[in-house]
Amino acid sequence: MIDILMPRLSDTMTEGAISTWHKKPGDRVSPGDVLVDIETDKALMEYEAYEAGTLAEILIPEGRNAPIGAPIARLDDGSDDIRPERIAATPLVRRLARERGIDLAAVAGSGPGGRIIRADLETSREPAREKPVTVPARPDQREPRSVPFDPIRQAVAARLTESGTTVPTFTATASADVEDLLALRAQINEAHADTGVKVSVNDLLVRAVALALRAHPGVNASYSPEGRGHTLIHRRIHVGIAVASPAGLVVPVVRDADRATVTAISTAARDLAGRAADRTLTAADMSDGTFTVSNLGMYGVEHFTAIINPPQGAILAVGAARPEPTRRRLRYTITADHRIIDGALAARFLATLTGLLEHPLRVVA
Repeated sequence: MIDILMPRLSDTMTEGAISTWHKKPGDRVSPGDVLVDIETDKALMEYEAYEAGTLAEILIPEGRNAPIGAPIARLDDGSDDIRPERIAATPLVRRLARERGIDLAAVAGSGPGGRIIRADLETSREPAREKPVTVPARPDQREPRSVPFDPIRQAVAARLTESGTTVPTFTATASADVEDLLALRAQINEAHADTGVKVSVNDLLVRAVALALRAHPGVNASYSPEGRGHTLIHRRIHVGIAVASPAGLVVPVVRDADRATVTAISTAARDLAGRAADRTLTAADMSDGTFTVSNLGMYGVEHFTAIINPPQGAILAVGAARPEPTRRRLRYTITADHRIIDGALAARFLATLTGLLEHPLRVVA
């Protein structure tokens, strides 16, 4: 028998959720067959078999979580000729049971699939205790409906809590006259009417941000705690786009946005947003971002501040363009890690971005 273990599918993953089993007990399995879809903290990913055999047992059913390295199923590869009844327990648990004279057959396992874990051995040695008297809890008059976190929401909560509590930040707001930018966008879309390409304001913003980052590389940076601390200035400019997906906030990345045309950015952004909606983004799609753009303008929000997506050094929050009084203006706010980005540098970055947005031919040139 071979234990199939929960794999590590991303650099930040600590556990995974079983989404769909593609094989059921008794099915033949060949190397390369998709066994199961696993939802990680970043995406929904397929996990393939590496060994041939028959799926003997599923230990973690659909909808349940398991930590990295925990058995999620068992594969019969023909190595057990007699196929005796086997008690599921780790080698450590078996050794401790022998040393303590504990019969594992008499121990109820509380691990995945009834597997006996070390804590079960301790429980088996404790004398019976009287059950504590429980006082019925007062009904919650708010009548809440509990929605458990899935791995993506759990990761978002953990990362933003880390960002909000450990990163010293400051914010700065600027605005631009975007009447000419909006007119240029209309001209671009009219010129591409027969190609299916449709450029959004956000596509132009991503390109403008990338050019401003090229001019101010100190903003395209991350903090490193090594030694006395380091500023990691990134040579490549990979702009993350905050996207609302069915699983919560995800940030896929447009790579080398400073070298891409606006239409190429539009195509990439559409593809990423579509796969975010389908929950088919991969870990690679959401890795290596150096700066993030979060745009709530399409919801009518005029101004807001965003929380940095670690380990990036800054994020730009973009609102809706509003007439003031006759020409439309766009407001945007940078949140920056003050350990590596000073106020003057953030101000220069915003000034460059404003100049690009108010002279949009520089964005597409």
